[in-house]
Amino acid sequence: MTESLQIAFVCVQNAGRSQMAYAFAQREVADRGLREHVDLLTGGTRPADTVHEEVVRAMHAVGIDISDWTPREITFEETQDSDYVITMGCSADDVCPAGWEGENRDWDLDDPDGKPPAEVGRIRDEIERCVSDLFDEIEST
Repeated sequence: MTESLQIAFVCVQNAGRSQMAYAFAQREVADRGLREHVDLLTGGTRPADTVHEEVVRAMHAVGIDISDWTPREITFEETQDSDYVITMGCSADDVCPAGWEGENRDWDLDDPDGKPPAEVGRIRDEIERCVSDLFDEIEST
């Protein structure tokens, strides 16, 4: 991979799914030696005050600490500058501007907020698989 890519993981609250995707993407970038080639960001259209506690616990269970992460707002410019905007099962209409040249994908994931630990773990594992598949695809092109 010679070109640099920007990937944005976007959700409404940026308090669950997009935070997990961002954490797994950070790991993929490090493990695959892509730090000089891939820029990552995450944000929400209406960010919550904190990352959902059940999400923090689910990520801790797989050795990833996101306990000090804070949801943030994604900007129009950030999405416009991204090569991939990955949404988590919420509408991308207010995220992806008309005329934008990047690629938008919606992973249609269940919201982990308020779910029991086993369900949050299932969602987490699905996100991990989606992130790994995305990086497999990016590396093959």
